[in-house]
Parts: sequence; C-alpha cells; structure tokens
Amino acid sequence: MERAHRHFLEIVKLELDTLGLHDINNVQGLILFNIGEAEMTIGELSLRGCYLGSNVSYNVKKLGENGYLAQERSMHDRRSIHVRLTEKGLKLRGQLVSMHQRHIAMLDRTAITEQELQATTETLRQLERFWFRALDQSFSGRQSRYAVGSAT
Repeated sequence: MERAHRHFLEIVKLELDTLGLHDINNVQGLILFNIGEAEMTIGELSLRGCYLGSNVSYNVKKLGENGYLAQERSMHDRRSIHVRLTEKGLKLRGQLVSMHQRHIAMLDRTAITEQELQATTETLRQLERFWFRALDQSFSGRQSRYAVGSAT
C-alpha cells in the first residue's frame, strides 16, 4: 500500500510540474485535495489523509504562506486552527480533481473491472478495521498489565 501511495504522490508531483507550480509539493497538493471545500482543523485534516513522512502542521504553514490556505484560530478553542482553501487553493484543487477524473477514465481502458475495484476497497476497509481492533486490543492488554493491583 505504501508503494502505491508513493507512486500516486509521484503522479501528483508530475501534475504540479506540468502546471508549472513550484511553490507547492505533492504532499501539500494532496492536503489541498483532501480539504476540498470544507473548513476543518489541522487535527481533522491529519485524520482524513495519509501523509507519509510529513509534518501536517509544517505543510499547512507553507500552504498558508504561499496563498493556498487561509488559517484562523477557533473562537471556542484558541489552540485550534481552522483551515480552508483560498481562491488560489480552490483553483489548484479543481485542477487536481481533473487529474483524478482523467485517471478514472483511463481505468476503463484496463483489465480492472468496477467489481474488482469495489472488492479491493472493501478488503482494504476490512484490513483497516482489523488493524484498528488489533491496536485497541494491544493497548487494552497493555493497560491491564499495568493496572493497580495486578501481578506483574
């Protein structure tokens, strides 16, 4: 999965290069794509995306400095920062949506069927749930070993 994700990031980089954009990297482009037309906190953004080896806060800061994102502190929790795309960010996101649509159209010319894509998606969701439960059970087991009064 990681290898496929890295290949996808290379595709995003090529698209940015083709558009002549050098003030944004592929991970930042993916962050813009995932924000979409929503407004969200940096924490919510981190939960939504897979940003391998990247610091989301740093990337959000750079996106703001380069005019792709608007940031503002939450009125309710001053520690929380909400982000949304600027006009510049929305324009680039539209171009990334077009890239995705081209790739979807290209899938029609492969041997991969809609049914196979749906089965793969379901399998990946099952793996995600499995790993989440395994993590939860590991964490619960670790806590019970160190609980007050338990023998170690």
